[in-house]
Amino acid sequence: MLLVYQFATLLLLAIPIACISWTVTHEEVFREPREWCKARSQDCRSTWQRKIFYLFTCEYCFSHYVVAAFLVITHFQLLYQGWRGYLIAGFALVWVANIYMSAFNRLRLDIKHENVEIAVVEKQVKP
Repeated sequence: MLLVYQFATLLLLAIPIACISWTVTHEEVFREPREWCKARSQDCRSTWQRKIFYLFTCEYCFSHYVVAAFLVITHFQLLYQGWRGYLIAGFALVWVANIYMSAFNRLRLDIKHENVEIAVVEKQVKP
């Protein structure tokens, strides 16, 4: 497979991975299960149970599992054939997906900041 094609596939596959990871770990639709997992991650006696429940509250941790699922579904390999290609693809997908999520988080913060500034200005303008 051509390196350009692999790179394009890497950038494109990271988009749904970032979307799924962000949605599960941040958005309102999964708030109740996420809060339950957060409580379990702090209250469980067993270390492995705390870690399992924590992964549903951390986008970085959760993205590893989403990447694993995507590699099973797509059989995407990067640079090499076989297990080495899957290993490199896995870490590369996690890295790119987390760049996307960081950019999205920054964009959301900027929008929220602008909305707060607008609300302050509107409050000052109204008598």
